[in-house]
Amino acid sequence: MVILGIDPGIGRMGWGIIEKIQNSHFAARRAEFRIQNYGCVETKSDLAIEDRLRTVYEKITEIVKEYKPDVLAIEELFFNTNAKTAFIVGEARGVVLLAASQKKLSVAVYTPLQVKTSITGYGRAEKAQIGQMVKVLLKLKEIPKPDDVSDALAVALTHAFYKKF
Repeated sequence: MVILGIDPGIGRMGWGIIEKIQNSHFAARRAEFRIQNYGCVETKSDLAIEDRLRTVYEKITEIVKEYKPDVLAIEELFFNTNAKTAFIVGEARGVVLLAASQKKLSVAVYTPLQVKTSITGYGRAEKAQIGQMVKVLLKLKEIPKPDDVSDALAVALTHAFYKKF
């Protein structure tokens, strides 16, 4: 299974593609993960919002076309302070969902609590803890940067873990 994980944002939107591979060792089945690629879609704050949204949409469409994921896993928005930021990020999240729908890609949504718990076992984990666990689980040499990328990979891993059940 190929999973596209998304950490939604308008200035920076993290994305990561992982593949979940089932192996059989000593009659016990366990999953391994292979990272295909990851990155960050960045838009300039001085551009009009419609141009920023188009950039996000076009890049996500390119990623889906290139890697042909089976599912898009995206984090649910959680904002408790700035409503304006929440609306703009919600718009960016919306164009990602539109791109997924147009490509007939199934979508899975996870809350920040679900992601933190599935990756670290602790619902109040800090960004550094998420990054470290992503590094370990995907056998990377270093923590992917910026944090948006680690978060996107964490969302993809969360889907891989939840899909098991």
